[in-house]
Amino acid sequence: MTFVMGPALLFCPADRPERYQKAATRADAVILDLEDAVSPADKQRARGAILAQLGAAGDVPELDPSRTIIRLNPAGTEEFEKDLHCLAHTPYRTVMLAKAENAMQLEALAGYQVIALCETAAGVLNAPAIAAAPNVVALMWGAEDLLASLGGTSSRTDDGGYRAVALHARSTVLIAARAFGKEAVDAVYTNIPDLAGLAAEAADAVASGFSSKACIHPSQAAGVREAYAPSEAEVSAATELLQAAAAAGQGVFQYKGQMVDGPILKHAESILRRKGERV
Repeated sequence: MTFVMGPALLFCPADRPERYQKAATRADAVILDLEDAVSPADKQRARGAILAQLGAAGDVPELDPSRTIIRLNPAGTEEFEKDLHCLAHTPYRTVMLAKAENAMQLEALAGYQVIALCETAAGVLNAPAIAAAPNVVALMWGAEDLLASLGGTSSRTDDGGYRAVALHARSTVLIAARAFGKEAVDAVYTNIPDLAGLAAEAADAVASGFSSKACIHPSQAAGVREAYAPSEAEVSAATELLQAAAAAGQGVFQYKGQMVDGPILKHAESILRRKGERV
């Protein structure tokens, strides 16, 4: 199984169906959130809203299933079981498991493509085993829930950068995902008005190897998309480099005065993949 949604994944509270279409229009995929964005008293209403937008026949949903993710409540909770019952009556088959902590939890989601959200100390520690689960298509990390699970108070320092422990978790989840051939989703940027900060963090996500970044507001989606879209100059340079490599044959070669080897070619291939071109 592969995960092809992205790069801008936008959270939308599942109990706010009037926002579904706006979210779908602004982002590459919508994450209908049944967990943190919905109060305990409104969770059943949120599940009802998901069911209500399916149409009379139940097979013509308002949201495209290929661009829709349902964030579930943590495994082992009563709300998780209710979420599964709701999902069984929908065409949505890509889910995000909140607070994923071990591979056994994924067994209850057989038949679904799962984005495992590693946002606790146990989840980060077990990220490799979670990534290895056959129905997991991506890992995502979460900063604030992680710090809460550690007994901390904030994932960021006063200058807006992540604390060392948050950066460690970010790197751990990314490496675990890629080690098992899965996609990696970067955490949300919570300072909504700070679009410059978002752009910088999204650019770092691209350079680090994250395939997507989650958003919490429609205004953030454009910045994430822009960060992931390579410039024409980058595409041209990558294309010329790969053409030179093909002409040179296998092995290390010189190109414009620089040594070119396998990793540099992979960087060029990554640029073309983000452009949507075959390599």
